[in-house]
Amino acid sequence: MRRRSLKWRPLCGREALGGRFSSVPSARPVFVVTGPSGAGKGTLIRGLLEEVPSLEVAVSGTTRPRRPGEEDGREYWFFTDEDFERRIDAGEFLEWVRYVSGRRYGTLRSEIDRISGDGKTCVLELELEGASRVQAEVPSSVTIFISADVPELERRLRERATESTGEIGERIALARAQLEQAHRFRYMVRNDDVVRATGALAALVECELALAGTMSPP
Repeated sequence: MRRRSLKWRPLCGREALGGRFSSVPSARPVFVVTGPSGAGKGTLIRGLLEEVPSLEVAVSGTTRPRRPGEEDGREYWFFTDEDFERRIDAGEFLEWVRYVSGRRYGTLRSEIDRISGDGKTCVLELELEGASRVQAEVPSSVTIFISADVPELERRLRERATESTGEIGERIALARAQLEQAHRFRYMVRNDDVVRATGALAALVECELALAGTMSPP
């Protein structure tokens, strides 16, 4: 992906309220990217990592079986149902969810500590409810909702669907409902063009990093 050429920088955080960049570092941000299925969260995050190499995506924990070629701690942290349950009881998960398949996925608190310890800033890709939980529990979290026009969401969901027509319809209805929840999160980026949206997302992230004192102001 080509380096973007932006002549503008968004107002964010305290700066948007008339403040200035502080010379005193605050807590390292935790960026939480959320939005409906089909919005292109994964695509934008991959572009974001190219734009801002100081970021790292947290590795989720899961109870699904490891597939050939996968490594523990690379694609996922793989747990048995019993081990996952034990870690829930011990408070090791910041958030977790059980899917219709019965498999569970979650964000380990230790992942944020690991990434911060490596001198990087954590990025989480979460469903809306998980993002809301992190927003409520982590004061330094910065939530970014990825949106797209409904016709584009429908096109993307139909193109990648392996489900029946009825199940696709349910996914589209859910995506419509989720779009109405954008106001719950700090920022929104509309993914109507991947290059433009990646640039907008990277600009927001760089602005927040500068406010936190983890990089020089642009």
